[in-house]
Amino acid sequence: MTIKETLKQLRALGNEKMRKQNTKHGAGDNQFGVRRGEVRKLAKKITTNHELAVGLWKTGNIDAQFLAILLIEPKSLSAEEMDRMVRSVTFVEVADWLNSYVVKHHPDKEKLRQGWMATDDPMAARAGWSQTAGRIVKSPEGLDLPALLDRIESEMGSAASEVQWTMNGCLGEIGIHFPNHRKRALAIGETLGVYRDYPCSKGCTSPFAPIWINEMVRRQG
Repeated sequence: MTIKETLKQLRALGNEKMRKQNTKHGAGDNQFGVRRGEVRKLAKKITTNHELAVGLWKTGNIDAQFLAILLIEPKSLSAEEMDRMVRSVTFVEVADWLNSYVVKHHPDKEKLRQGWMATDDPMAARAGWSQTAGRIVKSPEGLDLPALLDRIESEMGSAASEVQWTMNGCLGEIGIHFPNHRKRALAIGETLGVYRDYPCSKGCTSPFAPIWINEMVRRQG
């Protein structure tokens, strides 16, 4: 399937309600408004196709990029290509798919994570903190948790919104999984107040760190 043919299929799947929802969450005009479930169905039909994925990504169309993420072969990307992809993202939901489905499986993810943790680029920093949150949960060995808490305490309150979300994710995961750091994590969250008034649907847990940490700990019994 060519890029042109794939874009034609995506355009046909476009949905006005989805376009409005994407726009509300920060997407630009380069989109068709394809529901994520439809993107997944199309990806399953096409199967892995690295060359097509790279071409789709370069269009800048967010639906094409969602599809590209599901078609791409992470190990076929160089570290430099992976870095450029992360920095080129314009929509946070695309960023989160890319972090979950591609960056997470890249062979140079740790080296990239370290570089992204030291950058001012908001999407790269979002990726760095996202990958760090994953390490906190699954492989915290070698991470300096007190130093991470220092950075969160000093930087999260004024961080760009793209970065703030994943920094808060790290704060929450430290508080949930490390009892010896929980008191400080709770205090940082309370003092900064980030997401204190975040609107939540019934049955959902607030991302406000003190509420989130305490609820997850409660569930652990």
